[in-house]
Amino acid sequence: MDQAHDVNSIALAETPDMGIADALRLEVFGFDVAEISQIRRIRALRSLGHKVHSFTMRRNNMQQRFEPDWPNTHLYATENENLLKRARVVAASVLKMMFHRQQMRQADVIIARNLDMLVIAWAARALAGARQAPLVYECLDINGALCGSGAKARIMRAAERFLLARVQMLVVSSQGFVRNYFQPIQGYRGAWAIWENKLAAGAALPPRPKMREVSAPDTPLRLGWVGTIRCAPSLALLKDVAVRLGPRLHLHIHGVVHDHALPGFNAAIAEHDNITFHGPYAYPDGLADVYAGLDLVWSQDLWQTGNNSDWLLPNRIYEASWAGCPNIALATTETGRRVAEDKLGWVIERADPDLLIELLNRLERKEIMARGQALLDRPMDAFVQSRNELSDVIDRVMQEAR
Repeated sequence: MDQAHDVNSIALAETPDMGIADALRLEVFGFDVAEISQIRRIRALRSLGHKVHSFTMRRNNMQQRFEPDWPNTHLYATENENLLKRARVVAASVLKMMFHRQQMRQADVIIARNLDMLVIAWAARALAGARQAPLVYECLDINGALCGSGAKARIMRAAERFLLARVQMLVVSSQGFVRNYFQPIQGYRGAWAIWENKLAAGAALPPRPKMREVSAPDTPLRLGWVGTIRCAPSLALLKDVAVRLGPRLHLHIHGVVHDHALPGFNAAIAEHDNITFHGPYAYPDGLADVYAGLDLVWSQDLWQTGNNSDWLLPNRIYEASWAGCPNIALATTETGRRVAEDKLGWVIERADPDLLIELLNRLERKEIMARGQALLDRPMDAFVQSRNELSDVIDRVMQEAR
């Protein structure tokens, strides 16, 4: 999920009348109220006209001043990667939900966004006697702790299997999660649907570029890394390529750095004149400008290679393609397969600096421009989630619950 933007800049297009007869009461359980995908999802659901309330954690990542513009109940503060503290916070949150049983009884649909929140949502529904409300498990990522072979991983998978048998719908952002994890590992055979990590439904997007331009052949090629900046292998790869290509390449990094994942980030790039860190950008207002300043973008996540990183489809491929900027990814991953099959850019076989350098040296500027223009010529809904994509899943959930 790309926590890379000034979240207070996110706006919605005109929202339908919230008093319409078919509006539903949606209770959304979220892991961080200030996380960008959380904000996008809730605002998109509100854009359908539904009455949305959330129960959320808050993590000490960034955007601590953000306050939701929808009805929200704060549960507790939690931390990244600290599974012991997260377990304690989950237990405390279940107890806290005892005071919100009436709210749960009024729910038409309950959506839990990640495994921690699914535990809380399932327990809260049971404590409130709200079994009439279908429970949706929206899986954003497959936590690496679920993919191990040790006792902790087996216990977590068993807990998830228990809950999967009690949800009415599994929602994923990539078929790779179902094909590689939920069906073969968890044995899930229930109903599932996809909400891809496209630009948000209902968001007031800036004007989409109409023409694509790239840098002149006698200037540095502009390679970007945009979004959540937390992947140490990507940083090492891109830094190596920038050092070896020197003045022929300029690496531009846009987003918010996760300090816990990339300690010493600023020092690592400070000594290189052809690497520039631009910091956060306004979302979605800054998208067109960010990608207009790039010829190509590195879109592959390498953070959890072998599982989650190989299975996901990141938001950045949709943002870049919407703006007409071709992507580069690994051919053997779900991201790379989408990039290759949909002609969203180019792929390399491995995360090898020699292969990336060979690709960058081989590509001509006019070829890059043509690929980018072809992306701009595609319809918006290829990269922007439509309200129908959201409402169709909600309708399916209601039908499954009958």
